[in-house]
Amino acid sequence: MEGVDHLTHERSKAQFDVEEMKIVWAGSRHAFEVTDRISRLVASDPAFRKDNRTILPRKELFKNTLRKAAHAWKRIIELRLTEEEATKLRFFVDEINFTELHWVMFVPAIKGQGTDEQQRKWLPLAYKMEIIGCYAQTELGHGSNVQGLETTATFDPQTDEFVINSPTLTSSKWWPGGLGKVSTHGIVFARLITDGRDYGIHGFIVQLRSLDDHLPLPGITVGDIGNKFGSGAYNTMDNGLLRFDNVRIPRDQMLMRFSQVTREGKYVRSSVPRQLVYGTMVYVRQTIVADASCALARAVCIATRYSAVRRQFGSQNGGVETQVIDYKTQQNRLFPLLASAYAFRFVGEWLKLLYTDVSERLQAKDFSTLPEAHACTAGLKSLTTSATADGIEECRKLCGGHGYLSCSGLPELFAVYIPTCTYEGDNVVLLLQVARFLMKTVSQLPSGEKPVGTTAYLGRVEDLMQCRSTSQKAEDWINPSVVLEVFEARAARLSIACAQNLSKFANRDEGFSELAADLVEAAVAHCQLIVISKFIEKLRQDIPGKGVKEQLQILCYVYALNLLHKHLGDFVSTGCITPEQASLANDQLRSLYSQVRPSAVALVDAFNFTDHFLGSILGRYDGNVYPKLYEEAWKDPLNESIVPDGYHEYIRPLLKQQLRNARF
Repeated sequence: MEGVDHLTHERSKAQFDVEEMKIVWAGSRHAFEVTDRISRLVASDPAFRKDNRTILPRKELFKNTLRKAAHAWKRIIELRLTEEEATKLRFFVDEINFTELHWVMFVPAIKGQGTDEQQRKWLPLAYKMEIIGCYAQTELGHGSNVQGLETTATFDPQTDEFVINSPTLTSSKWWPGGLGKVSTHGIVFARLITDGRDYGIHGFIVQLRSLDDHLPLPGITVGDIGNKFGSGAYNTMDNGLLRFDNVRIPRDQMLMRFSQVTREGKYVRSSVPRQLVYGTMVYVRQTIVADASCALARAVCIATRYSAVRRQFGSQNGGVETQVIDYKTQQNRLFPLLASAYAFRFVGEWLKLLYTDVSERLQAKDFSTLPEAHACTAGLKSLTTSATADGIEECRKLCGGHGYLSCSGLPELFAVYIPTCTYEGDNVVLLLQVARFLMKTVSQLPSGEKPVGTTAYLGRVEDLMQCRSTSQKAEDWINPSVVLEVFEARAARLSIACAQNLSKFANRDEGFSELAADLVEAAVAHCQLIVISKFIEKLRQDIPGKGVKEQLQILCYVYALNLLHKHLGDFVSTGCITPEQASLANDQLRSLYSQVRPSAVALVDAFNFTDHFLGSILGRYDGNVYPKLYEEAWKDPLNESIVPDGYHEYIRPLLKQQLRNARF
């Protein structure tokens, strides 16, 4: 069976041009070519082997990660890769490490919050990796509440220095990636105190370790916070703890683009608008949304391929058993996740364009679109990461017992991914921020101010509060206007209901606290509407390739109608649809599953993942699962000896009834 492609027949069923779908998934032909070339470059390099990652002890695992990170940087230099190519290479190495925070947080923070002079000084060092940086914001006692951070930076006018201090145990920096063992510098967030006054949270560039021997500098206590969830997984990263004992830094190491402290200790706000600081936040969150689609796609690829390979039950007279993917219960759980991966991909593309537009506007001091961009990135970060984390776990269960094996790739993928639900903003807290944006938008409606962008539908709120779905047959539910209208009506009605209930409270903050669960539901409805509307917008574009657009249309309606089914209570209770219309939508959804089925394997092939990147025996491209599972089992260290260590001490005395004489 070696070398046989067990999925050839599945691929022959594809009802679309797979190569064109690969380009659609990548975003453009150029992006596809770069991604394809770099992913194969990584897969062919034995230095990036990762199949033994889950069995390595932590210290060996971490050292191995350092080796890979150094080799990746060496290859980037040797091949003279562009920034785009270098980013792709680090991505396909697929090993969370200190370079993540250096490039995604440390460098952008200096670019976004440093003065021109500070950028000239620090960025060349960071770009060459002559210094390695981290982003030290979260503390032992505070994560989401940044304004509650306790680390202090007190200005000393006698020496023209800031004194960085950790006044309490809970002020210890806790969680920053790359901090524990590697970073030489950090962007440290602390309460700025000068002339006896607290000016709130500001960023400072602080050297943490010597560039000669890597030892912590005087007054600095730094280390790793310990083992985390899962084998391998995020344990390749040195998430750290950090305490300061009156550490002095020059005044010019405060990030001073938006505010400065003068030589005399006077706090001065810059003429540069402070809203620009949100640009970095918007950038990071839009990359998280893009990554969500890829992580979910990996899990779905594994589950789909294995569901086509695996056979259980249904045999007649000793015949061939039924492919698991043919069971409607499997399709009902798997195909909405497949559709979600595509939906998140396209909304991620749109977010990238939104970020580019907002950045250009910010540079021109136009802040009109910033509140919406902030709400979109916050809400979609929450929506996509929560759905992806749940989706990866569902894919593990869809693979049956074998999904629990490390070599399935799913346990480690889950363990690596789930921190996204809390980093860069706890997902529930982010949804409450979206809800505040929605409530503000609703409050401005009576003034005649028309909402724009993703909230434009609220400008038709009177119609949406009255409309009822006109669907009369199942086929009506693959009409984009029918689908959009009910999702707009649901989102509008939930927001209006929250606004009306809030108005009953004399104290608005008390109302927000009391109605938090309802506000979160309204925010989720708004964000789901965004995803669906952007998927439909994608379908309105000119998409080349035989059957590609038709296949995407099927996935779009699978995504939308599955959400309608999951949140049926919202749609019926708010009067958007009747129970009868809900039943018709469900009929159409089942029909769509049947249309997805022939192309399912080809649809995950379009992700264009190498076997190296997938890291899963169950998700192998050739489908040769069972011989490889058997082969993999014998690689485990426990199988290095026939008789296990401990036999003579513990097993033999038990078998020989000699426990009384045994010494433990």
